[in-house]
Amino acid sequence: MAQPAAAPKRTPIGPKLASLAGSLATRILPPLVVIALLLLLWQLLCSRPGAGLPPPTKVLTDTWDLIVDPFFDNGGIDKGLFWHISASLQRVAIGFSLAAVVGVALGTLVGQSTWAMRGLDPLFQVLRTVPPLAWLPLSLAAFRDGQPSAIFVIFITSIWPIIINTAVGIRNIPQDYRNVSAVLRLNGFEFFYKIMVPSAAPYIFTGLRIGIGLSWLAIVAAEMLIGGVGIGFFIWDAWNSSKMSEIILALIYVGLIGFLLDRVVALAGNLVTRGTSAH
Repeated sequence: MAQPAAAPKRTPIGPKLASLAGSLATRILPPLVVIALLLLLWQLLCSRPGAGLPPPTKVLTDTWDLIVDPFFDNGGIDKGLFWHISASLQRVAIGFSLAAVVGVALGTLVGQSTWAMRGLDPLFQVLRTVPPLAWLPLSLAAFRDGQPSAIFVIFITSIWPIIINTAVGIRNIPQDYRNVSAVLRLNGFEFFYKIMVPSAAPYIFTGLRIGIGLSWLAIVAAEMLIGGVGIGFFIWDAWNSSKMSEIILALIYVGLIGFLLDRVVALAGNLVTRGTSAH
C-alpha cells in the first residue's frame, strides 16, 4: 500500500513577524530618535527669555485650530491650510506637467542631434542659472495676471534638469541598441518608444525628480509676491501678522509635501524602469 505523501512544512509565522518588526524598527527608529532630539533641543533653546522663535509646545498651542480644521473657508484669503496647499499643488501640477512634456521633447532633440546640442546646450546652461524669482517680473509683464505668471515660473525653473538629463540619457543609448533598430528597420516612432524611451528612462526620471523639487521651491517663493491663495502667500501673510508659529507650521507642511512629491515621482520611475532608475 502506497505511503501518503508528507505534507509540506509550513514556515512558522513568528520568525517572519519578528523579522518584519526588526526591519521596520531599523527604518523607523533612527529618524524618530533624531526628530525627538531635535525637538528637545529646539524646546530648550527657544524656552529661554528673549528667544526669537517659539518653542514647539507654543507652536502646537498657537496652531492647534489650523491643524485640526484645515478645511475652513471664510471667504477671500481667510482659508484653512488645505485650500492654500491645494492651490499651490494645482499650479505645480500644471507647470511641472508642461515642463515634463517640453523638457523631454527638447532633451530628446538635443540628445539625438549634434547640431541641436551645439546650438541649444550653451543657451540652456546659461538660462538654467537664472534664479526663479528673476523670471517673475517678466512673466507678470507678459501675462498681466498672477496665476499664469506663477505657472510660468514653475515651468521655466523645472524644465532645465529635465532637458539636460534627458539629453544625457539619449546620448548614452548603447550603440548595440541602435544597430538592432537598424537591422529591424524600425521607423523613427518605433525607435523612440521601443529603444529610446526605455534606455533613457532612468535619466529622464532623475531629471523629473529634480524638476519636481524645484517646482515646489519656485511656487512657494512666487506666491509670496503674487498674493492670493497659496502656501507661499500664507507664509508671507503670517510674517506680516507676526505669527511665527503659523510660519513654522507651514514650513513643516512644505517640507512634508515636497518629500511626498519626490517619492511619488521616484515610485513612478521605479515602476516604469523596473527599479533601474537612479535614487
